[in-house]
Amino acid sequence: MAKFSKIITEKDENLLINKFIGKFEAQLAKKVKLSKRFSFVLTGGKSPKKLYKKLVKAKKIQWSKVDFFIGDERYVQENSKNSNINLCRKYFLNKLKISPKQIFKIKTENSSLKKDTLNYEKKIKKYFFKKKVSFDLMLLGLGKDGHIASLFKKNISLKNNKIVDFVKKKDFSRITLTINCINKSQFIYLWAPGREKTIIIKKIIKDKSLKYPASYIRRRNTVLFHCY
Repeated sequence: MAKFSKIITEKDENLLINKFIGKFEAQLAKKVKLSKRFSFVLTGGKSPKKLYKKLVKAKKIQWSKVDFFIGDERYVQENSKNSNINLCRKYFLNKLKISPKQIFKIKTENSSLKKDTLNYEKKIKKYFFKKKVSFDLMLLGLGKDGHIASLFKKNISLKNNKIVDFVKKKDFSRITLTINCINKSQFIYLWAPGREKTIIIKKIIKDKSLKYPASYIRRRNTVLFHCY
C-alpha cells in the first residue's frame, strides 16, 4: 500500500495550494542555500491547473534556480490539447521568467516511441551527470482508477529498472517515468484536490495487494494533498 509520511487535507483547494507553496518554498530554499539547482517534475491533467496558476504568483520562489521535467507525456504533437507539456506551458511555464534551457520536455516528434523514450532517459542521465537519478520534487496527479503518471495496472512493475519507459494504450501511446525512478525522488507530492478522489484515496491507503498503481509509492518523504 502507499506510504505517506504526511497527509494534508483542507476543505478548500486554495488553502491546500497555500500549504503546497509553503512546503515548496522551504524545500527550494534549502537547495539554494547549498548553491544547488532544484529539479521539479511536473504533472499534467486537469487537477494541477489551479495549483500552477497560483504557483506563478508566489513571490518568494526563485524560479531561476529550478529545472523542470515532465513525469509523463502522451505521444502527440506538442501543440495538442492532449499534450502535458502544452498544458504546463499554458498555465505555468510560459508565465515564468525562465530560460528555455530550464525545461526538459519529452520529445514526441521522431515518430518512434522507443527512440524518444531512450532520448528522454539520456537527457535525464546527462542532467544528473554520474550521480544517481533522484529528482528533488516529484509532483504526481491521481487518476480515479488509481494510476499515477502513465503507470497503469498493466505496465507498472518494481522489477523495471529503467528510468523512462513507454506504454501503448487504446487512446494514446505514452512515455513515462517508471515507479522505481519516482520512488527515488527526494520528495513526492501526490496532488489529489478533488473531493471525487476521496474514494480512490481510501482504497490505496488500505490496499495491501498492490491493486492500484498509486499503492506502489513507497517513499518515506511522500505527502498526500487532498480536499475533503
